[in-house]
Amino acid sequence: MITLNTSIAFNDTLPEEVDVVVIGGGVIGIFSALNIARSGLSVMVIEKGRIAGEQSSRNWGWIRQHGRDAAELPIMMEASQLWESIDKEVKGRTGLKRVGVMYLSQTEADQVKREEWLSIAAAHSVDTVALTSAQLEQHIQLDPQTKNFWAGATYTASDARAEPWEAIPAVAELAHSEGVLIRENCAVRTLDIEAGQITGVITEAGRIKTSQVVVAGGAWSSLFLRRHGINIPQLSVRASVARTAPLKSITTTSFADKKLAVRRRNDGGYSLALTDSHDHFIGPDSFRLLPKWLKTGLQNLHEIRPWMNEVANSPDAWRVERHWAADEVSPFELTRMLDPAPAKGKVKVMQQRFAQRFPQIGEPKILDAWAGMIDAMPDIVPIVDRVPDFEGLIVATGMSGHGFGIGPAFGRIVSQIVNREESEHDLSRFRFSRFSDGSALDIGPNV
Repeated sequence: MITLNTSIAFNDTLPEEVDVVVIGGGVIGIFSALNIARSGLSVMVIEKGRIAGEQSSRNWGWIRQHGRDAAELPIMMEASQLWESIDKEVKGRTGLKRVGVMYLSQTEADQVKREEWLSIAAAHSVDTVALTSAQLEQHIQLDPQTKNFWAGATYTASDARAEPWEAIPAVAELAHSEGVLIRENCAVRTLDIEAGQITGVITEAGRIKTSQVVVAGGAWSSLFLRRHGINIPQLSVRASVARTAPLKSITTTSFADKKLAVRRRNDGGYSLALTDSHDHFIGPDSFRLLPKWLKTGLQNLHEIRPWMNEVANSPDAWRVERHWAADEVSPFELTRMLDPAPAKGKVKVMQQRFAQRFPQIGEPKILDAWAGMIDAMPDIVPIVDRVPDFEGLIVATGMSGHGFGIGPAFGRIVSQIVNREESEHDLSRFRFSRFSDGSALDIGPNV
């Protein structure tokens, strides 16, 4: 686990000027910087805490095409292949394994719903297939007592997994070796803007002159942008994950049903997570953005748990300062790393649900548990676009829990946007203006 006790790996001196500043050292920021540098531009990543210290190292580690939003799928297909090349470049340090992803159905009705996505997969030649209950035994070692626990599944054999806390630091080292400047433990306080044009950023360590800035700040992006009068309807939810001790292998395939997600780890254990329980800490933005989120919230009432208490100094905490000057300490310095505790009681539920599905193993021993804050948009797909009326400002945020797997491809797309190149992908689904141009809210798959 990456924490503030993790040693600072990158402490480059701030240059007087670079072509591009990337705010945020997570998966999107690091892959964006790598691709920007490879395009021939000078770039610096500024990270307030540690590289991949927040959700980029706390996610499930799935690299999946399975179940993606139709607009995301072509980008994810590219990302899946890019992970292969990146893994070779860092000599296997991402932990990449192409083990497949499976979504399991507990009823026939669930299975019918799962199979609706097969038409999207077929349209893009993705190798997703439907599995009957009997066919599951080819992929998962079932106990006789629970042989009929699932009615079927959908399965994508070409999907993969990696170890996030190892992968992103490894890619950051690669980027650094290719000329990307990186500074950890340094917050960008404000943008420097003159007549609607980005001219630089003000960090706690000084000013950097630049004409382009990429905001890839994850859960912090909305707070940072709103300080400059730029509003995006981003909220965050807490997701808890647990790591088991090494166990006898029941499957190498990553899988999830309506209540539990399971991923084999390279250390011989499993990562467990609840799929029907995420926590939203109610803050001012919860009310301000309610009209944008109402449809999504009603659709997902069964899995979002509102909490009145808050993670101290989180992006939408009640007491967090929302207006500060460039020469004042910012909220990003007060909270170097968003490190929420895992939800109480949920780890025990994970153990119980695992044992219910695999009584031959029983409740696994938990070695540790953690939580991360997922930055989400109301339609469950990100914003990746230039910001109107702010020349030189690009936003890549709101990955909605899907950022790790798709990061390499969106990093390449961000570089194309920086260089004003046309993308081969249709990016209209991810445009900045979709929440203000009167478009109907099109909610993507929440998986």
